[in-house]
Amino acid sequence: CTLDSEVALRVGGDFFFDPQPGDSPVNLVLIAGGVGINPLFSILLHVADLHGYQEGKRNGHKLGTVKLYYSAKNTSELLFKKNILGLMNMFPGKITCCFHVTQQHSQICKELQPHVTGK
Repeated sequence: CTLDSEVALRVGGDFFFDPQPGDSPVNLVLIAGGVGINPLFSILLHVADLHGYQEGKRNGHKLGTVKLYYSAKNTSELLFKKNILGLMNMFPGKITCCFHVTQQHSQICKELQPHVTGK
């Protein structure tokens, strides 16, 4: 998003992301804390699947980018972190993530360091 961008915000409840072929591309910003990552991780996997199909053949989907902001107490509580890093590597520039930890007391592993901010 940039200054003056229009965004839709949804907190909790039933939600999904199911773009149809021919829909205009949208850029997603997903914000999760702790175990709240579960439904957003499903959306992230769906987007990755669509990107994979798009690269393999024309399926009519026009996809934007996904930026995930994910916060937890420490890196050990960041669920699916290795899967998320894998998706970022598979789809550079299309899927990105910024992890935020609030109570990290130990050294952050080298693989996560570029993507982690602290308090």
